[in-house]
Amino acid sequence: MAVDSAIANKLDELVAFRRQMHQNPELQYELPETAAAVAAVLRRTGVDEIHEGLGQTGVVALVHGKNGASGRSIGLRADMDALPITEASGKPWSSRNPGKMHACGHDGHTAMLLGAAMGLAKTRDFDGTAVLIFQPAEEGGAGARAMMEDGLFQRFPVAEVYGMHNKPGLPVGEFTMAPGPIMGSVDLFEIEVEGIGGHAAQPEFARDPMPVMAALIQALQTIVSRNVDPIERAVVSVTTVHGGDAFNVIPPTVRLTGTVRTLNESVRDLIETRMGELTQGIAAAYGATGHLHYDRRYPVTINRAEQIGHAAAAAEAVVGADKVHRDMPPTMGGEDFSFMLNAVPGAYINIGNGASAGIHHPDYDFNDEAIGWGASYWMSLVRSRLPL
Repeated sequence: MAVDSAIANKLDELVAFRRQMHQNPELQYELPETAAAVAAVLRRTGVDEIHEGLGQTGVVALVHGKNGASGRSIGLRADMDALPITEASGKPWSSRNPGKMHACGHDGHTAMLLGAAMGLAKTRDFDGTAVLIFQPAEEGGAGARAMMEDGLFQRFPVAEVYGMHNKPGLPVGEFTMAPGPIMGSVDLFEIEVEGIGGHAAQPEFARDPMPVMAALIQALQTIVSRNVDPIERAVVSVTTVHGGDAFNVIPPTVRLTGTVRTLNESVRDLIETRMGELTQGIAAAYGATGHLHYDRRYPVTINRAEQIGHAAAAAEAVVGADKVHRDMPPTMGGEDFSFMLNAVPGAYINIGNGASAGIHHPDYDFNDEAIGWGASYWMSLVRSRLPL
């Protein structure tokens, strides 16, 4: 199998763009240079329409096929933002922005979708419109939701929407996917225990929040082990505890934060309810007061079985059936593409990044050899879902 001939001679240009983007990472919604660079490439590519500023800094490009007036359409999405990490990869194209790094491969995702734009605009061998979505703020900012709230699917209706992420450890030129829940919900929580401060030598005159918090941390771990069906998957992690400023003073309040991940919305509901009950009940038992703030960020990412079948067929047409794996295990990592999948049928798959460092690691770098395979997959998907 080979990279699509329509983009084979564009790979050097795409690699150069990817590395330039890697050198100039931007975070969340603050993507003025990134979004402008994407739009500039799209203009040179010859797509039919470019729309900027959706969800603050998102970009949408339309490519019409030979019968673009048919009304049929498909959405393809790539994320553009980086992470607040100091790079340690040592690559010649390492980040020039201190404390910012493309440690998740969004630079590669963007390059692959730009490659598809080049190939689709050149060949136009499909019936309908390819809607190419370049999204900001995937890393904790819910940029997918922001673009949708800005009218993404009202302005550019699609029958299906697809996303793709690189996977370290999976060989380049291979794909992995599965139907059903494949990535966890992402929720953040903050618990404050309010007692009465005092001198550490006279605890009887205080309501010490420290033992309350200790008991609460232990109790939170029983939610999954003693409330959630063992067949289900869930994680409750306490990640920070803040309280007190001096060794001889009982603080009036202590605060902890953490995250909850599930693969089932009903389990998500259960955990939030039990956390609230434990917070109030345990604090009351010690004569203190507990307050829970529970912040639901990203829903569970759920692939439709039909669209996974379409994605697998498109990938197999590019790399062969032996390099497309349909048994991808779910992960508790979150993905805001879940917002799009809740609105439109679709699928989210992984493409091999080879033997690289893991995502969100200071040594990580996207593998440029994957760009051609990813762009070819996108083109194959459009042709198969919008056949002439």
